[in-house]
Amino acid sequence: MPRRPHLIPINRTAGAQPRSRGAAARPLTLAAIVLLVAGCSPDPVEIAVPKPAPEVAQACDGLMKAMPAKVLDGKKRKADPASILTTAYGDPPIEVTCGVAPPAGMAEAQSQCFEVNGVGWFAKQVTNGYIFTTIGRKVYLEIAVPSKYAPEANALTDVSDAIKAHNTLITPCT
Repeated sequence: MPRRPHLIPINRTAGAQPRSRGAAARPLTLAAIVLLVAGCSPDPVEIAVPKPAPEVAQACDGLMKAMPAKVLDGKKRKADPASILTTAYGDPPIEVTCGVAPPAGMAEAQSQCFEVNGVGWFAKQVTNGYIFTTIGRKVYLEIAVPSKYAPEANALTDVSDAIKAHNTLITPCT
């Protein structure tokens, strides 16, 4: 004859429903997921903010608002301090700064100018990647791309439409 399971009487309050073991763990599981997702969100990127003339800052405002949501599959990130002149993408961050001064070596830049989707660039190799600066446009825009994203110039294809639409061409890249 099969045995019946041993039943333990449970003291229930009137109207109370029995709780499954999983119900007690749900709030903890939800809290753990929230902390995990929050922990994966990258912190704001510290980017030095240039101090351009007011008309340059105004031109940069429209340009930076037109920048894409992603560059090389890296999502847009906040910059610290918050500024209309800076933004970043991905991790490690690709840093974008508008209203910068022309970089050293720009005088010889025409011979070093290269074009990506109709936008002229000056490239400077640095320890951890490249810094690209627009050439021949109303305002100078700089993009610092870490070597993790090699070939680093691929990032320029993602921003070229915004630059062409919001940064007037003065002198084409030759």
